[in-house]
Amino acid sequence: MQFTLPLKPARLVARYKRFLADIVTPEGDLLTIHCANTGAMTGCATPGDTVWYSTSASTTRKYPHSWELTETQSGHWICVNTLRANQLVQEALQQHIPELSGYTHCRSEVKYGTEKSRIDFLLQAEGRSNCYIEVKSVTLLQNGKGYFPDAVTVRGQKHLRELSAIAAEGHRAVLLFAVLHTGIEDVSPARHIDAHYAELLVQAQRRGVEVFAYQATLSPEQMQLSRPLPVAACAELS
Repeated sequence: MQFTLPLKPARLVARYKRFLADIVTPEGDLLTIHCANTGAMTGCATPGDTVWYSTSASTTRKYPHSWELTETQSGHWICVNTLRANQLVQEALQQHIPELSGYTHCRSEVKYGTEKSRIDFLLQAEGRSNCYIEVKSVTLLQNGKGYFPDAVTVRGQKHLRELSAIAAEGHRAVLLFAVLHTGIEDVSPARHIDAHYAELLVQAQRRGVEVFAYQATLSPEQMQLSRPLPVAACAELS
């Protein structure tokens, strides 16, 4: 995907109230921008990092600027706008993910499951089982490894239960990690952060849930999800 206009850089002063951040432009102007990421953003919001932001043409927005990317002081790029993950995956499903090719229909936000969930993407084709895809953004880098989640996620636990049930019914069930950090080379469940999620992932894989990770290339002009990364297998987690 391409940004409508190239992103603009600024220096991060602070992120606060989850949805807001203060930045200083190269001209010295102090701006308050919107942050669509309500998560912990560990390692993604260090004061002094370079923020790359977009500007909306809407005249009704209180904060017209949106935080899209972080360029860390160590040279890594991170997409912090969580809304972009599904956009990147939807585009990649048409071009870059051979494991999920061959389907003729793609629907998003479809209701399913006994816990009243919505699947990110439902792929369908005549003569093939339905394929349910749950997307998770990965931005946590610790000790050279990528982890999910970066905080305890009750919602993520529910999604793993739903995927396990779908797999038991004979459908394809897929957990797709969208890796939005250029410093990450592999992905593991963050057992040290959410042990229950890690155990549910082990159980889900054993019940037939497929797990893939694809990394995005990131720049102020465009982003693309195209590079597969290894994901820790059940045996490594038990």
